[in-house]
Amino acid sequence: MPVEAETDSTPKTILSEPRRGSIPSESKTKIIVPFHRPCLGPEEEAEVIDTLRSGWLTTGPKTKRFEKEFAAYTGAKHAIAVNSCTAALHTSLVALGIGPGDEVITTPITFASTANVIEHVGAKPVFVDVEPDTLNLNPALLEQAITTKTKAIIPVHFAGHPCDMDAIQTIATAHGLHVIEDAAHAIESVYQGKKIGSISRTTCFSFYATKNMTTGEGGMITTQDNELAERLRVLSLHGISTDAWKRYGPQGYKHWDILEPGFKYNMFDIQAAIGLHQLRKIDNFHALRQRWVHRYDEAFADLAELIRLRRRTNITCAFHLYAVRFDTESLSLSRDQIIQKLQERGIGIGVHFRAVHLHPFYRIKYGYCPGTFPVAEYAGDRLISLPLFPTLTEEQIDFVIRGVRDVVIQSRR
Repeated sequence: MPVEAETDSTPKTILSEPRRGSIPSESKTKIIVPFHRPCLGPEEEAEVIDTLRSGWLTTGPKTKRFEKEFAAYTGAKHAIAVNSCTAALHTSLVALGIGPGDEVITTPITFASTANVIEHVGAKPVFVDVEPDTLNLNPALLEQAITTKTKAIIPVHFAGHPCDMDAIQTIATAHGLHVIEDAAHAIESVYQGKKIGSISRTTCFSFYATKNMTTGEGGMITTQDNELAERLRVLSLHGISTDAWKRYGPQGYKHWDILEPGFKYNMFDIQAAIGLHQLRKIDNFHALRQRWVHRYDEAFADLAELIRLRRRTNITCAFHLYAVRFDTESLSLSRDQIIQKLQERGIGIGVHFRAVHLHPFYRIKYGYCPGTFPVAEYAGDRLISLPLFPTLTEEQIDFVIRGVRDVVIQSRR
């Protein structure tokens, strides 16, 4: 089956640096090149062991260190570590006062959680179609989606390519709207010389197992606003006035108060122990991902049936995904049939994403039907993400390239 949801069934033994090696002739799962493999090494192992031996496992000193280092990396004044990007998005909406009767604009080409969190606060997700070249939210269509109920915009930096933040911010400012960036794919991304994470009211990152850096599960919220940062911290841990490190730390027990009903969204030190070293490796990871992207680009340049995403100037793309659209009108196979052919050849793939508005919940609740957002729907029916992670080998990349080329060439009409 195609992989759309955030899943991870990759081998447990991994290396911290790319290596050369032969392609096995078979595997128990029949997947020879996995879609993803996390890049962990002895540094993460040692830090986790140190955490276990310290006796402090939940949110504590290592989480605080990780927040400080991540804030420095993104150029943000504040970073609040949470247990997922979903938690980061949800907490951001609540902290900004968005709730029942409000509307929030976002994209239909995203993971379901981007829209789900809007539902969780009682607001209505309003979708805007995407740009055909980047698959990011199309700012030219924003104005027509804004109503008196609109309170925020959640742009998603698809595959790590930054959205047109100048255009989005200009429109948001004109209408008094909050901008909450979904940067689950965009840790390394830079827009017009500004790091993603330093631009909007809040920016939400993911450290899920398949992301460019991981803590297994985890996320981060960044903001430049002191008051907002404090409310985000309180909301992320039950709404209490003092976190565990301060309540039970070396200085001894302190009383605490419930300031408002918050959530159990805190990151803990075992996760942060991994994140500290993943963050220090992220630039090396990015360079390796970029290397494999260039290999793919060169290998597929002559295949008209394979449509690659455009990368604009004055940005740095995080290269979270190598997502391509197959021109199925020129092929004898559908997208799902192409998936089957690639998996039969031992190539692990992902699907990022089928258009959210056509999933049963949103289709039934809001009456969406095919044709509502044609660019997103066209892409959602044709997208496939190929393996892209730092520890891929030359042989693995060549194996994927040969498989994709063979399937395209053999299925030409």
